Amino acid sequence: MTVDSLAVLFIAACIGAISFQIAIVAGAPWGHLTQGGRFQGKLPIAGRAAALVSIIILLLMALAIGSAAGARPNWPDWTGWVALVLQTASTVVNWITPSRPERLLWGPINSVMLGLAAAVVLSG
Repeated sequence: MTVDSLAVLFIAACIGAISFQIAIVAGAPWGHLTQGGRFQGKLPIAGRAAALVSIIILLLMALAIGSAAGARPNWPDWTGWVALVLQTASTVVNWITPSRPERLLWGPINSVMLGLAAAVVLSG
């Protein structure tokens, strides 16, 4: 696969995760699948605010990895490295979460996203 294709796959995964977070902000009853699974059903306002922050971070990570592959917005290379570090942290956190459903859903997804991000950033 080309670096461009890997970046597109990473961006698509970010869009999927952003869609999940938008649903959380809108009140989807998926609290057991996020933020450590502390809440069943809808998240409280603070949890929804955290989901909103996640949306922003995921968007910035998608743009950084796209830039690392040579696409717009053509951000500096260090932004791809920051995205890779954040993706690494997200992967670790999702594998060690106390919520088994969250771990089973987001552990593999984040692992694939980590592999894609690493392949793009390390290719440059």
